[in-house]
Amino acid sequence: FKQVENSGQYILKPQVISYKQLPENEDLTMRLVSMTGMKLPWHGLVKCSDGSLSYAIKRFDRVGKEKIPMEDFTQLIGASRDTKYDVPIEKVAEAIEDFCTFPMVEYLKLYKLILLAFLLGNEDLHLKNLSVVTVNEKVQLSPVYDFVNSTIINPHGDDELALSLGDKKKGFTRKDFVDDFAGKTLFLGKKLAEKELSQLLAFVPQWKQMIDKSFLSTELKIKYIHLLADRAKRLS
Repeated sequence: FKQVENSGQYILKPQVISYKQLPENEDLTMRLVSMTGMKLPWHGLVKCSDGSLSYAIKRFDRVGKEKIPMEDFTQLIGASRDTKYDVPIEKVAEAIEDFCTFPMVEYLKLYKLILLAFLLGNEDLHLKNLSVVTVNEKVQLSPVYDFVNSTIINPHGDDELALSLGDKKKGFTRKDFVDDFAGKTLFLGKKLAEKELSQLLAFVPQWKQMIDKSFLSTELKIKYIHLLADRAKRLS
């Protein structure tokens, strides 16, 4: 990597004192997401001169020195950094309807993304971590980014999702996602919603193996696997 003043192609995230092994956590969680076929930028872990690991991700909003048009959902909805947790997911769906070229395609992506956030403990999927990009004049959801299991490293966290769904942020059941979110908000057929959920749950054994092989400490591996097992059971 070469440090530049502008037009950088990568973002580096070092260790954070207040959150244990955040780079290892984010790289692992992004890998778990990529196993499901969701689109992600190149990412990985880099060993630094002090022996620690930093997380590196390639910017998907750059092609050479050209910027790809990108807007996060705080901009689309008219929210702010201060209110990025205060807007329900239903408003995200409305914005997709208003701004995306093929809303039904993006609805399915959003459905899978919210299911993954629940299953993988990402309680920090707020409006600034959701974006649209314009590629070949097509407005679509951006590749996944900033996806981390915040639950296992945030002892004070109580919510299961950053944005409310059906007027709540925790206590979710299969019905909340399949019948209410997919069916009533995203207008996805129940068979399709059930199929997508079943396909995600089928990855659980592989996810557990990947977690066990990761760079996380034994303590965090156990927490991650226990959380995954509990969330998967609630959706089965």
